[in-house]
Amino acid sequence: MKTQFFSVKDPRDPVLQTVGAILRNGGLAAIPTETVYGLAANALCDDAVRGIFRAKGRPADNPLIVHISDLSQWDALVTEVPDAAKRLAAAYWPGPLTIILPKSGRVSDVVSGGLPTVAVRMPSHPIARTVIDAAGVPLAAPSANTSGRPSPTTAQHVKDDLDGKIDCIVDAGPCPIGVESTVVSLAGDKPRLLRPGGVTPEMLEAVLGEIDIDDAVFHRLADNETAASPGMKYKHYAPLARVVILKGSFAQFQQYVDAHKTPGTMALCFAGEEGDLSVPAIAFGEAGDDAAQAARIFAALRELDKRGATTVFARFPQTDGVGLAVFNRLVRAAAFQIIDLGGAP
Repeated sequence: MKTQFFSVKDPRDPVLQTVGAILRNGGLAAIPTETVYGLAANALCDDAVRGIFRAKGRPADNPLIVHISDLSQWDALVTEVPDAAKRLAAAYWPGPLTIILPKSGRVSDVVSGGLPTVAVRMPSHPIARTVIDAAGVPLAAPSANTSGRPSPTTAQHVKDDLDGKIDCIVDAGPCPIGVESTVVSLAGDKPRLLRPGGVTPEMLEAVLGEIDIDDAVFHRLADNETAASPGMKYKHYAPLARVVILKGSFAQFQQYVDAHKTPGTMALCFAGEEGDLSVPAIAFGEAGDDAAQAARIFAALRELDKRGATTVFARFPQTDGVGLAVFNRLVRAAAFQIIDLGGAP
């Protein structure tokens, strides 16, 4: 398959109508969102959705998020929209928030990974919204990368992974947020955060009151547990190198790297620390700037591969605000390998 490449800066560009037609007719298109690039397919066509799983090499029990461009499209996908969901949508849609509710009969098990629920979000990126409108159908769209690899925040990342496997790639520049959407389930007795993102736990609680944070945000999901959301069950976001997170001060980080470096060792650090390390280093944002870290983390992980890293020692990010999303992505890239060096982080 030859993948078409469209560079688009204006949501009024007529080529987006072509992309919409590709999707409506069962094709696959990588499109920009405010979070990461998504691999989109017609969510109401099971054959098209199966194409997502084939192109990505994605396990079939890993549910997909359905993207809409208007609230009127939500009702047909779920059994009902409760008041809590309406309040969340009013506060944070369009935006980087996915809401899980019991699904309607219109949503197949192919999309939901066999679950009785469906994850829905309304992206804020104007080009993504134009493509959904042009397609005339809701779009299933996980990240546009090979399954398990760092998510794509540029069209080049998509091309590196999926060129020749999908119909087209829409290049609209880097994604501003840089990590996938927050996922919150309203399908149980109490709101539950399943995946952190740009809408923080504090922002959710401002609308919903107290929420639960699923243990899988911090720890590996057990082999016999069902993934209720993308990004929960499998190793995700990983470069080819082995990644180990080191929790402690920068001085402790330096000492540990010095004592354990081997050929191919690199560091994933905060901006300004690169020159003070004895191994090649890549920064993923300034310490304490969680938004900058989120925007940079996946590109930094991909850069490690390009530079031939075999072992990567990574700094421990903060775990509040958007920092929780950065930590969640990094700990999965590290397959939950964290070494506590003691002392202040």
